[in-house]
Amino acid sequence: MAQSTKITVEATVNAPVAKVWEAWNTPADIMQWNTADPSWHTPNSENDLRVGGKFRNRMEAKDGSFGFDFEGTYDRVELHKEIAYTMPDGRTATTLFSEQDGKTMVATTFDSETQNDPEFQKQGWQSILNSFVKYVESKP
Repeated sequence: MAQSTKITVEATVNAPVAKVWEAWNTPADIMQWNTADPSWHTPNSENDLRVGGKFRNRMEAKDGSFGFDFEGTYDRVELHKEIAYTMPDGRTATTLFSEQDGKTMVATTFDSETQNDPEFQKQGWQSILNSFVKYVESKP
């Protein structure tokens, strides 16, 4: 098995951390922003945000040609600060939230998988994060 690489994506959201946290963790919100490309969507999301809890987001091409479940089990949950989880294949991811002057920095570091080029993976995760920022900033 190829060695995984740690990849970090980050963005600043022009919103307070409480609003950012809620949109990041609420299934109804996740289904609105969790896409790297407009031809994809997340038709279902489940989230049990607690240590030992699980999440599962169904990601599909809108034309039905492809889909997969993105899922994991939470290892750490610290309100408005950190979420860490392990995916079924053993890879891990950690997202940190930090607010300053009413803006929130969101940074996710994850283990790459071995099927796709790390740069491609970084672009995909960054696109999802950019979609999240756009969603939160447009939300009343």
